[in-house]
Amino acid sequence: MATELHGFPSAPGARVAIVASRYNPEITDGLLQGARDALAEAQVHDDDVTVLHVAGAFEIPLVARRAAASGRFDAVVCLGCVIKGETMHFEYIASVATHGIADAAVATGIPVTFGVLTTLTEEQALVRSRPGPENKGREAAMAAVDTLTLLRHLPVSGRPGDPA
Repeated sequence: MATELHGFPSAPGARVAIVASRYNPEITDGLLQGARDALAEAQVHDDDVTVLHVAGAFEIPLVARRAAASGRFDAVVCLGCVIKGETMHFEYIASVATHGIADAAVATGIPVTFGVLTTLTEEQALVRSRPGPENKGREAAMAAVDTLTLLRHLPVSGRPGDPA
């Protein structure tokens, strides 16, 4: 019979960093509240949550990687919003944020989750940042809890190239 491992919806004692963009605050504030609500429901105490505010989505990967590498956190939740405009700016920022956040997780072995909205309109972003189960900040925080609890079943082997 195959072995199946799963994460858990709660992580009491977990230490979580939230890297939140200040750009588009009418949206990112909703994402942040959704993430904080989800962490509270997952029994992550508010004293174990550190919110790191950055200027925009471009700055998220560097701060997320530093937080993940610091040894202070069990997971990092990244929150931001990039709305398509009339220039190529959207594509460049969305790409940098996406790849940088993924690279931070792989490089450190710490869950670094993606709650950066990349939408075509402000209305789409507002819908995804409203309170409730569809809030993407909430989803990113829940993914962080699920992944960090799953990784507890997978100890690092210590081989060269394995994450710390």
